[in-house]
Amino acid sequence: MKFRDFSDLKWKVSEIGLGCWQIGWCWGEVLDKEARHLLNEALDQGVNFFDTSDTYGDGRSEKFLSEIIKSTKEKIYVTTKLGRRIRGTTYKKGYKHIPMEEFVDRSLKNLGIERIDLVQLHCPPIEFYKKPETFELMDDIVKKGKVANYGVSVYNLSEAFEAMKYKNVKSIQLVFNLFRQKPIEKFLTEAKKKNIAVIARGPLASGLLGGEINNNTIFPENDHRNYNKDGSAFDIGDTFSGVNFEKGLQAVEELKKILPQNFKLSQLALKWILMHEEVTVVIPGAINSFQVKENSAVSRKDDIKELMPKIKSIYDKYIKDDVHHRWS
Repeated sequence: MKFRDFSDLKWKVSEIGLGCWQIGWCWGEVLDKEARHLLNEALDQGVNFFDTSDTYGDGRSEKFLSEIIKSTKEKIYVTTKLGRRIRGTTYKKGYKHIPMEEFVDRSLKNLGIERIDLVQLHCPPIEFYKKPETFELMDDIVKKGKVANYGVSVYNLSEAFEAMKYKNVKSIQLVFNLFRQKPIEKFLTEAKKKNIAVIARGPLASGLLGGEINNNTIFPENDHRNYNKDGSAFDIGDTFSGVNFEKGLQAVEELKKILPQNFKLSQLALKWILMHEEVTVVIPGAINSFQVKENSAVSRKDDIKELMPKIKSIYDKYIKDDVHHRWS
């Protein structure tokens, strides 16, 4: 596993991390035993960066992570996203600023730790970025010793650029993959200039870039790829990266034609992200240990510099017109 610097924190994080949405909810049923198995596989593969949220199974994902924190002597970095919890509360749906410390306290308990390495504000609407008190509150929580650092997770690039204006924002998480290439134009350069870590989520476009999904694929009832194709549950950009499903399948077939001999499509998709040096860590999810092993292996694979123009041409032909102007 190769490692990259995370902002100015002197952290060396695995360039392949693990997104832990899948072991919380919204991806069909992942049994407790399998969740523990894949987390331990991640540790065995050298993964030391784990991304979760208090909304993933209303703390289920965080509680699994508490087990691996206790199980290893190696330093691992666990980040959770906070601000959107509603289950078990009387709060309304949407991002909430005022109860942030309450959310932090609950996540500390779920994770079984005294201080969280990195808290990410969970996709606040743009108006929250324009209020200094949003970040002053986080500064106060840091001073209390409950959180070491904070960053933001965003839907739109405009939100990312607003977040960059605050000196204590250490990271920005956003969808970045073969089907969402807009961040290349300006965002990555600005993030590097300000030494802000970039966390790339949704790297496989909800599995579409895994190459095994087709028109006959049936998703479980409790899988967001079944019920959020129209964006009715949450931002459609986090389900198949918001691309038209049919066009996405066509693009996948074209990508398969240029696959190097020792690559799977999912591995090509991850390596493409890592070819951008501004990216700090990519966080593919997994529903089993085999997927963790395949994803982690990408760090050891050769670069794909010669394929970058071909990949861009496929994006330009099938995807760009539909998504490039969105989430900006």
